[in-house]
This record gives sequence, C-alpha cells and structure tokens, in this order.
Amino acid sequence: MESDEDALGTAMLDFQRGGLRGEAVHRDGGEVWPAYIEENYFGSPRDWHPDSRVLYDSLDGPVLDVGCGAGQHALTFQHRGTEVTAFDVSPNAVRAARERGVEDARVADMFDLPGEFPREAFRTALLNGTQLGLGGSLAGVSELLADLARVTDESGVAVADSYDPARIDAPDEFGGHRPDPREGVCRRAFHVEYDRAGERLVGPSLSFVLFSPARLRDACVGTPWSVREVRRRDPEAPYYKAVLAKRT
Repeated sequence: MESDEDALGTAMLDFQRGGLRGEAVHRDGGEVWPAYIEENYFGSPRDWHPDSRVLYDSLDGPVLDVGCGAGQHALTFQHRGTEVTAFDVSPNAVRAARERGVEDARVADMFDLPGEFPREAFRTALLNGTQLGLGGSLAGVSELLADLARVTDESGVAVADSYDPARIDAPDEFGGHRPDPREGVCRRAFHVEYDRAGERLVGPSLSFVLFSPARLRDACVGTPWSVREVRRRDPEAPYYKAVLAKRT
C-alpha cells in the first residue's frame, strides 16, 4: 500500500509508468476539480506560453528547481546543457523525475533549504506552481525568500508565480479560493485524492497564500530580493510570473 502522504507523487509516477490508474482530483470540502496530472507535470517547452520559453532561455545556471514535480522544467535546462538540481518533498515525484531522465533529482524539503544545499550554490531558483505561497503567510513568504537568498549567489535570480487576488473575478471557478480582508491577499487550500485502482489515496492539506505583485514587493522587504519584473500572459489575467533579483 502506498503512503497516503504521497497521493500526488504516486499519480505522477503512475502516469510516467504508463498512465493513471484512476482519477486524480483536488478537493476542498465538497468542491472538487481535476488535478490535471499530464498538463501540469508532463508538459514540454512546446506546450508552454512563448513568454515563458523566452524567460527560461534567459536564465543562467546552476539552477535550483524547487518542488520539481515530475521534472519538466529541470529536463528543459538539462537538455540545453545548463546545470540543474531538482528536488521535491514527494519521493514518488522524484522517482518519476529520475525515470524521465533528470540526472540530479533529490527528495528534500523547501522549508529547510540552508540545511539541504550549500551556501551560494545556485544562480537561479525556480518556484513554479505557486510554491512560494506555501509559506502560508506574507511573513512565511519572507522567510522562504531569505532562505533562497542564502543558497543563491550574489547575482542570484528567482522566478516565482502566483495569482493576483484583485483579478480573480470568479472565485467559484477558482478551486479552494478563500477571500482575505487584506488588500492584495487571498488564500487557497486543497488536498489531492487519487483513486488508484479502487484504493483512495489522500494527500496532505495544502494551504497557499496568494498575493498581488505589490504584496510580493512587501514580502521582499528585509530580504536581499527585489521584484525586477512582472510578466502576465494577458494584461487582465490573474496569473503572473515575477522575476526577483538580488539588490546591489
């Protein structure tokens, strides 16, 4: 029997080994929506928005891929000859990444970056899938940014993504959405369930803080980072990527 703590990683590993063995969903109470295993974790650069491809092409190594999932971004850097270290807290996600060909994929915890990796070992840190929001609060985001600063060099760059709460027009269509009285902040919570050949695996509850670019700038205060650039696929879309750089 697989650990229920690794429901999402188990779904990734099954997909890598031939396909899902049942339905994988996100759940927040009675609200359920697909986990989109193939779309979210097994895409190729051909599937990405052109702006994302341009952004990733501009990044230098060594790269640290935080919460790498099945390794789609790590593979892209690896194929172009850029040194990349990928890690995820899920052992089965890491197994999937290794089986796909990621050469340096490790099981590690993003909340212990200085304990897991040497000081100033990386030039670029990637935090896709709103990973930075797992800090749970703006203070927690600041702590994660401070840890990222320790493992990136003086010219370090970090790329993080989030959803701007002010632009989430239809919260009912945005699974797990929880409004917040603070301007530019909301929350999102869910867990993953995977009905694997009749055995239901239930992953841990995940709680994210989502923040506007302005609130991300607030979270950078007191850290070596500043928001250098904000990229949106559509001027009105809630989703954005932020490029952070060390202050000089």
